[in-house]
Amino acid sequence: MARGKENHTLVVLGLGSNKGDSCRTIQDTIKALDEILSDIECASLYETAPLYVTDQNKFINTAVSGFFPGACDNRSARELLYRVHYMESRFGRDRALERKWGERIIDIDILLFGNCIVKEPNLEIPHSMLRERRFALEPLLELLPDAVDPHTGLLYKGICDALPDQGVNRIAG
Repeated sequence: MARGKENHTLVVLGLGSNKGDSCRTIQDTIKALDEILSDIECASLYETAPLYVTDQNKFINTAVSGFFPGACDNRSARELLYRVHYMESRFGRDRALERKWGERIIDIDILLFGNCIVKEPNLEIPHSMLRERRFALEPLLELLPDAVDPHTGLLYKGICDALPDQGVNRIAG
């Protein structure tokens, strides 16, 4: 995934919700993301079974791509993380009250930030669990079918195809 616009980096964010009106929350979040990203493209909505903590409602997931001002570097990636966490809180997310991998009104994960590899406390890009999550890979691949894992050089399509069925169903395009 290459840089696009001058002084902007193409990023992919994963969105998920399973609390409240999840479809509406996802749609409203996508609209609000134009405060952070330009030229936003959005994947279909997917209904997905919870993966790690299974005693909760199904999730609605999608991915968006867009351009973030700044270079493909740790500082810009950290700024994006700050801004998506702020966006989550605006929609009512309080991380202090959640159980890990549990119910949430909105979750915004940085899946990719250009071809950057970032490994810092509380920030790993590509997302540390991307290669094991069909609910993140399927919408990402809808946006960027030829995306490559910068760690391994492997196509994410091959990584996704090798995963078992995880209850990911496209519901709206």
